[in-house]
Amino acid sequence: MKTKKQPTVVAFSTQKGGVGKSTFTTLIASLLHYQKGYQVAVFDCDFPQYSLLQMRERDLKMVMQNETLKKMAHKQFTSINKKAYPIFQSKTGKVLEEMEAYVNGLEIIPDVIFLDLPGTVNTAGILRTLVNVNYIFSPITADRVVLESTLSFTDVLTNVLMKENQTGIKSIHLFWNQVDGREKSILYKNYSKVITDLGLHLMETTIADSKRFRKEGEMLAKTVFRSTLLPADSKLLAQCRVDKFIEEFLRIVKL
Repeated sequence: MKTKKQPTVVAFSTQKGGVGKSTFTTLIASLLHYQKGYQVAVFDCDFPQYSLLQMRERDLKMVMQNETLKKMAHKQFTSINKKAYPIFQSKTGKVLEEMEAYVNGLEIIPDVIFLDLPGTVNTAGILRTLVNVNYIFSPITADRVVLESTLSFTDVLTNVLMKENQTGIKSIHLFWNQVDGREKSILYKNYSKVITDLGLHLMETTIADSKRFRKEGEMLAKTVFRSTLLPADSKLLAQCRVDKFIEEFLRIVKL
């Protein structure tokens, strides 16, 4: 009997809120699904705000009210001949079972399932969920609190659980986000040395700081960046280096 293909499960996870995990989930999911030809699904477990579900509602409203975006969406969905990727509301304690039930009920299995998880280890069921994720990507900033909380947690996952084979995690990758060109490169160099000395993986691509990461959609916009219905504009991606990030991401997850 032929074994059913299983999706690759990915999470952008941190132990500190506000460093971009929901934004990166949206950016990468949309690029993969709408531009790169992959089948994607997302489970939003970020209770109680469920920011990705809220974003999908905003995106639908924007596309319906903005003629430029409406034409872009019509052209896209006609050419790729598939629907928008689904976003399901879930909770960390239930998502593994809900994800399994979803996959078992499908004929076409997603290539990637993204989990958008809460930014705290104290959330019920989060550790059990994380150890069943295949690839974890953690955005970090040159902020001592962000770094210390992320590094201590990543260290436990990498050097305790993974080494004892108690997990489905294949690899965990940290990456610099919100890199300000005015900050001293020696700061990043020193922090990067600490990360590699701990035996943790640090991605080559760094994400440039941009107001785009903090800017919600505008009704008069003629381009998109963070959208669950359209891939980000290529020029905006290049400005933030997300175009390089997706190339490195695909090499890591081996889709």
